[in-house]
Amino acid sequence: MIAWRAGVVTECGARWDGALEARVALEDDDRTVRALAYPGLVGELEPGARVLLNVTAQARGLGTGGYALVVARADALPADPPPGPGHLVKARYTPLQAMVLGVDDQESPHHEALRDADDLAGMPVVVADLHSALPAVLAGARAEAGLRGRALRVAYVMTDGGALPAWFSRAVAGLRDAGWVDACVTTGQAFGGDLEAVTVHTGLLAARHVVGADLAVVAQGPGNLGTGTRWGFSGVAAGEAVNAAGVLGGRPVASLRVSGADPRERHLGVSHHSLTAYGRVALAAADVPVPVLADLPGTPADLTAPADPDAWAELAHRVEEQTTRLVAPVGRHRAHRVTADGTLLDALRTSPVRLSTMGRGLDADPAAFLAAAAAGVHAVRLLG
Repeated sequence: MIAWRAGVVTECGARWDGALEARVALEDDDRTVRALAYPGLVGELEPGARVLLNVTAQARGLGTGGYALVVARADALPADPPPGPGHLVKARYTPLQAMVLGVDDQESPHHEALRDADDLAGMPVVVADLHSALPAVLAGARAEAGLRGRALRVAYVMTDGGALPAWFSRAVAGLRDAGWVDACVTTGQAFGGDLEAVTVHTGLLAARHVVGADLAVVAQGPGNLGTGTRWGFSGVAAGEAVNAAGVLGGRPVASLRVSGADPRERHLGVSHHSLTAYGRVALAAADVPVPVLADLPGTPADLTAPADPDAWAELAHRVEEQTTRLVAPVGRHRAHRVTADGTLLDALRTSPVRLSTMGRGLDADPAAFLAAAAAGVHAVRLLG
């Protein structure tokens, strides 16, 4: 189940919040590989350190950013962490299980605030399938907040369908540094956020009552598990997040996963992931922001190409038709149309982190990011 390698660190590279890149020369092999370490789990690295690596996904060309993952130093153990409060164990019963202080833990200074908390007081909660939607949602939200002259405090509630360590996400680190995200709350088996929570429910309550967020965005961490089947994908949890927001008295906003460039029919227009998660799993009613794709340059698959209004009209028609399955009178949700034009494109270009979804950037799949940005616009409009 695990492909193991050992090697020696030859070079330490980029570092961001909680993560460190390194080059490792493999033993019994002529290759040098890119590796990623989480110093909070395995200790610090320096050139000459001997490390054990998990290369399973890298060897198969699957996910994990192309990295081998550092499991441990083989030549020196890191010091024990200092004694402290907290008894939440994340990545439970794996060799790298970590103990953290949960925001909802009995030893937490926020325990009293959360012990009987049960209400989000109408806080908008944008739910998205993919981690790549996060900066786009925020770009739309900030653009609308700017038009309204209001400040915006945002919490990102990260679920455990993708990467478990929030440290893996350069986007979260960059968005926090830029002031676009005020706190990251990691839930379930995910860990490494500014706050740790047991469930999405307590994560959302912490966003409201501890972070003081005006708006929360719920999405899995980087990575996405899919099998090409109707139900076998990690984004099913988006429907459960809608339910959590609804039962806690929030205002769920279901961000559509849209593509104008995906070669797979099941993801073209509105992805079957959104149709299943929101149409079958979500039992609470949500607002569904429908991007009105108009007055856009290029084509839905190439913004740098000559303008093709017919291609945009065809995609817009497809999105409208697919969305009818989710919203009244056919479905339980509420449609809210949001103009997605050049102004929203300009807002997306202000993102402090790279926009990329399924390997495609803004110019190669603009509809994906416009749909997410539309959800952010609508969420801020709910704030009045």
